[in-house]
Amino acid sequence: MQSFEFHCPTEVVFGKSTEQKTAQEIKKFGGSRVFLIYGGGSAVHSGLIGRMKDNLREADLPYEMMGGVQPNPRLSFAREAVKRAQTFGADFILAVGGGSVIDTAKAVAIGLADDSRDIWDYWCKKAPVTGAAPVGVVLTIPASGSETSDSAVLTDEESKRKRGLSTDFNRPRFAVLNPELTYTLPPFQLSCGITDMLMHTLDRYFTVDCNNQLTDEIAEAVMRIIIRNGQIAHCHPHDYDAMSELMWCGSISHNGLTGLGNEKDFSVHQLGHELSAKFDIAHGASLSAVWDSWANYASPSAPQRFARYAENVWGVHNGSDEEKSRSGIALTIRFFRFLGMPTCFSELQGVGIQPDAVLHQMADSCMYSGKRTVGTFCKLDIPAAHEIYQNANY
Repeated sequence: MQSFEFHCPTEVVFGKSTEQKTAQEIKKFGGSRVFLIYGGGSAVHSGLIGRMKDNLREADLPYEMMGGVQPNPRLSFAREAVKRAQTFGADFILAVGGGSVIDTAKAVAIGLADDSRDIWDYWCKKAPVTGAAPVGVVLTIPASGSETSDSAVLTDEESKRKRGLSTDFNRPRFAVLNPELTYTLPPFQLSCGITDMLMHTLDRYFTVDCNNQLTDEIAEAVMRIIIRNGQIAHCHPHDYDAMSELMWCGSISHNGLTGLGNEKDFSVHQLGHELSAKFDIAHGASLSAVWDSWANYASPSAPQRFARYAENVWGVHNGSDEEKSRSGIALTIRFFRFLGMPTCFSELQGVGIQPDAVLHQMADSCMYSGKRTVGTFCKLDIPAAHEIYQNANY
């Protein structure tokens, strides 16, 4: 196990009707003027936004709201939200929604703390983050784990670049997790969320450090529970127990716990970011579309790691390491297909099979035109990324 530092200060408030505790949580963490960010109409139509307004009013907390966050959260929206939060004099940001809403809230919080820079500078690593306004979350989608993570992504829709930023300033002060708030999710959105939380664990599990017993077994348990309850929730989306397990797995999968003592890899996420930035597809779909190709590219160099995954997550015990490795990959793909998720480019709505020039462009962009490589488990450069995209392009 390698050296590590673990800091996850987010207070989790879990259970039925816990959204009614939001105002008291905001006050606990010093909030007095609240800027509430949410996504599309579902939060309004379900009555959740109305309940949040009532909750804030009853606590005498002035608030301003801004809705309209889209998947693959837009830089332009975040910039406008920073201006509106500044004008309002906000000292607390409340995100009501899923990962895109939470990531936007994190961007606004960083922008509020320092108005001397454009927020994109931080995502492009032109300056270190030195502060952020406090953020609270009312989670509606079990998926990204952004409610407990140190990371946030933004997409610059003009340049079609999608970038992530990790800093402890991104950690929300609290996260309200009521599994009942997930009941109105469309099936595809739920499937994308299940895929995303599984991939957050997979991208930490496939690592160069294979002598990390506790972290490995925590990760394997999280993946088994995601798979088991993902199957139940896919068929019975109002199953409270299944949604409870998924909601908690989503938070655990991205708070750092499942990768402690390992080098973070996240190759599949980096490959997927190029797809979602270029074609504006759902994040979870971009991950499932390239995972098979990445796994088949990476597994020959470390079949024993994939064999362990097959054994401890999928219960595959027969055959050589290479055979178990192939079985584990195949079972993962079968799970994605059960969820209705794409596993190659032709299954991505609005994408389809792409000309080779596009694959080259995505590979080049993923590696910042050769200025970086991606991953530690199986280090990827431009030719490797291009090959993985080619093998997914059918």
